Amino acid sequence: MDDEYEIQVTLPLDSDGFLRRECPHCMRQFKWHDGPANGEAEQHARPAAYSCPLCGQPAADDSWNTQEQIDLIETTVMPMALGIMEDELEAMFKGVRGLEYKRGSEEPVDFTSPLVEPDDMTIVTSPCHDYEPVKVPDDHAGPLFCLICGSAFAV
Repeated sequence: MDDEYEIQVTLPLDSDGFLRRECPHCMRQFKWHDGPANGEAEQHARPAAYSCPLCGQPAADDSWNTQEQIDLIETTVMPMALGIMEDELEAMFKGVRGLEYKRGSEEPVDFTSPLVEPDDMTIVTSPCHDYEPVKVPDDHAGPLFCLICGSAFAV
């Protein structure tokens, strides 16, 4: 199976272009801007890791999905992946005398509950990397941390 497959799942953004994220350390949610927020942001490379604006702990770029986002990805990708595997198995058995592959039953996937991103939280920018704004919960008290470098700051 040397074929490459690409399955795209779109996660919803709020009306300001922010994507909900969940820290793998403190498990609290915040939002970061999806894509460059401005011209200056386009000039900077993506960091190797991002820092949680609420607790300051760093984690890799692919570590920030919420459980709802993971569920959406799984319900979207799994039926497609299983279909690809069944196509490959069917091709392997095709023409082999005495062997026949029978596909499993294909149950429809229920997409009746797509994710919707509310327009909540407050936009803040760090003094050191102001080109990467984040949204934090309105009731957050205490210091915040830069998404890019993890430096603490107050609003």
